[in-house]
Amino acid sequence: MLILGYDLGSSSVKASLVCAESGKCVATAFYPKNEAPILSREPGWAEQDPDAWWEYLKAATAEVLASAGTPSIAAIGISYQMHGLVCVDKAGKPLRPAIIWCDSRAVPYGQKAFEGLGKDWCLGHLLNSPGNFTAAKLAWVKENEPELFAKIHKIMLPGDYIALRLTGEACTTVSGLSEGMMWDFAKNCPAGELLDYYGFDPAILPEIRPTFGEQGRVSAAAAAELGIPAGVPVCYRAGDQPNNALSLNVLNPGEIAATAGTSGVVYGVLGEVNYDPQSRVNTFAHVNHSAADPRLGVLLCINGTGILNSWMRRNVAFDGMTYPGMNALAKESPIGSRGISILPFGNGAERMLGNAAPGCSFHGIDFNRHGRGDLLRAAQEGIVFSFQYGIEVMQAMGMKIDRIHAGNANMFLSEVFRETLASVSGATIELYDTDGSVGAARGAGLGAGIYASPAEAFTSLERLALIEPASDRRPYLEAYQTWKQYL
Repeated sequence: MLILGYDLGSSSVKASLVCAESGKCVATAFYPKNEAPILSREPGWAEQDPDAWWEYLKAATAEVLASAGTPSIAAIGISYQMHGLVCVDKAGKPLRPAIIWCDSRAVPYGQKAFEGLGKDWCLGHLLNSPGNFTAAKLAWVKENEPELFAKIHKIMLPGDYIALRLTGEACTTVSGLSEGMMWDFAKNCPAGELLDYYGFDPAILPEIRPTFGEQGRVSAAAAAELGIPAGVPVCYRAGDQPNNALSLNVLNPGEIAATAGTSGVVYGVLGEVNYDPQSRVNTFAHVNHSAADPRLGVLLCINGTGILNSWMRRNVAFDGMTYPGMNALAKESPIGSRGISILPFGNGAERMLGNAAPGCSFHGIDFNRHGRGDLLRAAQEGIVFSFQYGIEVMQAMGMKIDRIHAGNANMFLSEVFRETLASVSGATIELYDTDGSVGAARGAGLGAGIYASPAEAFTSLERLALIEPASDRRPYLEAYQTWKQYL
């Protein structure tokens, strides 16, 4: 018996088949093989075609099915890029390209609501400023595309849209509404005051379904497109960062997960309602949150992480150099990159910096001393230092960070990145053999009742490595202080 997990990212859609009995991944595939395009029609804009996501999902599904033969699929789980906005008509067709997570056009709309509703109300009810999240993006559409806005039947997060294509049913989750700033934690219901402020009819929201549990079944039409049986239940859905935490079995207060793909995240679980007074980090409902037993995910997100590394590959590394080759060349440069500091903030507004978008900048380059390796290391160190800057905000909230769980993927494949993060933060890093699509499959196993508990679902989770802070952390901390002065 196999469980199918999907992970809808901004770079690709990944599909994995997990054996329910062993917990092992038996087949995995992603599409497209090169990074999916992000449309930027204006500065600060970032859009993708929701129908392209479906085509990517179909291609990835075909590849895993070809690898696994004709499997019996018991359940489906979905992980997805957070904070996006998909607007659909009554037929479920997208009315415009999706406005995705790194699009910064809605910042003024969120700030206006923050001021209009009041800081105390927003932090007390939403646990965040409305910021640049889904509700603010919809406010932009309402003001700038009023004719299109009038045609909207439902608004969706990216994962909601994929579920709609799979099942034909429009639904969402509490966790999803909270990431869009449309959940009131004080009243335990959709945020009516925010909807009223923006002039949104509550009927525009999809029906709420549990994060773990049946959210619909694969329709005959979707089954024909995907080559899987109709009637398979979709039993789990979560944004990529809560799902990453689930993938690493991070479910309880004090546990920490990290990821460093296109964007970078440190995600910690709180067992009580709390927030950063300056709203530099975000607080959402975790996958296992309930009003009776709160589980809140505190999310530090840096937009400019892996995307900086990929930019360095295209523009700085030798032609044809692979990421492992870049990592090896970066390792040849000493700690501190011979004095180069790179601020990685070139991918839209950064919440950690008060929604400023300062752009990426390079500092301290000496044309007579520095080479490619120094630049490549400085990029990785700059990403780590941005993590540490945000970790200090989380620590000020009372969160203890001495152990970080991460998947053995993306930036965590780099020895320079891992050792720098462990040493500058003082935290031990545990690397695990998992990813978002495998986590989504395990989440679906929980939602379908295949696993009786998280302990059973994660019995097979394999720790691959343990990275301890350097015995002498001073060179890392000195490099961090140099980097921080450029902020």
